[in-house]
Amino acid sequence: MQLFLALGLNRIAWALRRLHCPVDKAALVLEVGSGGNPYARANVLLDAYEETRERHWAPLVSDRPTVLGFVENLPFKDKAFDFVIAAHVLEHSADPAVFLAELQRVAKAGYIEVPDAFMERVNPYRDHRLEIACTDGQLVITKKTRWDADPGLVALYEARAKTLIAGSLIPKNPFDFHVRYYWNENIAFSIVNPEADATWLPSEVTHRHASSAQPTGRERLVGFLRRVFSQRHRNRHLNISSLLRCPTCFGHELLKEGNHMKCRSCSAMYSVKGEIPVLNSHKEEK
Repeated sequence: MQLFLALGLNRIAWALRRLHCPVDKAALVLEVGSGGNPYARANVLLDAYEETRERHWAPLVSDRPTVLGFVENLPFKDKAFDFVIAAHVLEHSADPAVFLAELQRVAKAGYIEVPDAFMERVNPYRDHRLEIACTDGQLVITKKTRWDADPGLVALYEARAKTLIAGSLIPKNPFDFHVRYYWNENIAFSIVNPEADATWLPSEVTHRHASSAQPTGRERLVGFLRRVFSQRHRNRHLNISSLLRCPTCFGHELLKEGNHMKCRSCSAMYSVKGEIPVLNSHKEEK
């Protein structure tokens, strides 16, 4: 990646960043908000939903141990992981303080990647609830009270500059328009407006299913690289149950019973879809 950056080949370097994870081969890595294109080095994946417009309806990839759950209440034991990747997911959270606390609870170190605050202000996404900058090694977070924090600016941008900036400038200079933040033990952050309510409903919600179209050549290449650089043998033999905790009572024993998992402490029952524990909701045992 550094070589391509030095050569000015920013787009190639940006694509290759997903193959970089500063851990040794023995480290256990979690990715949250893994979606349709997880990092190759991640051993365990977590996403909130099997299908959602928040990732533009891209199908969920579950080619290694995968769990459905919320980052604000991660269904994993304390310090279960050596490293956690949170790429393009923090900005979706209405409660960033809890989100970041949970990352620090389950992992010793990690990586956070988000659009930077300037990009988010002028070119906002309808599901993004935060604007995030990095100043002097600290994440500076502003909670958005609506998807477009400055509607007038967005209207001017879309009318006059979006084609140029989003179509050319940002793709050619992706490192300049994103925050890439590595942390060890602690995440340094501040919230500018902690009292703000970022729990608004997104506008223009469209209910539709992910496309069933055949993957493109680029998607096939990405999938091939993901397989080559992942720890496939190790991942197949991971005991995911040993890492889990109950998101209801925080008990450490979740036992698989048929197509459900049951917490021994509070008897909460969670469904298992295929091989994926669904820990973002539960039903009480009758």
